[in-house]
Amino acid sequence: MSEVPAHLHYTKDHEWAKIEGTRARVGITDHAQHELTDVVYVELPAVGKVVKRGEEIGVVESVKAASEVYAPVSGKIVEVNRVLEDKPELVNQQPYGDGWIVVLEVSDPAEARGLMDPATYRTHIGES
Repeated sequence: MSEVPAHLHYTKDHEWAKIEGTRARVGITDHAQHELTDVVYVELPAVGKVVKRGEEIGVVESVKAASEVYAPVSGKIVEVNRVLEDKPELVNQQPYGDGWIVVLEVSDPAEARGLMDPATYRTHIGES
């Protein structure tokens, strides 16, 4: 079974968001990294880019496939995880830790209410 931490919010496209005040730390879920298998490259967005919920904010490439990463909420990208440029495997090893992808300054906090809670996400991936 996939790891689905209780303190995070989830999207149907397998991103997670950790809401930290007015910011959201974003990455891909444990389920997603298992599906992709060995991640070999992460394409990061530019800091300062303004995105709407559902817009592409990056790409995670594995030996098996490439998968877009989408913004779970609207906002401005204020930080990217540059460590992934040299260590993309962190997405596999620590998807909820050092494998995070971006931090967004959230423009509409109400959007977070549209994200899935852990139980709903488990049902979504067929693990409930």
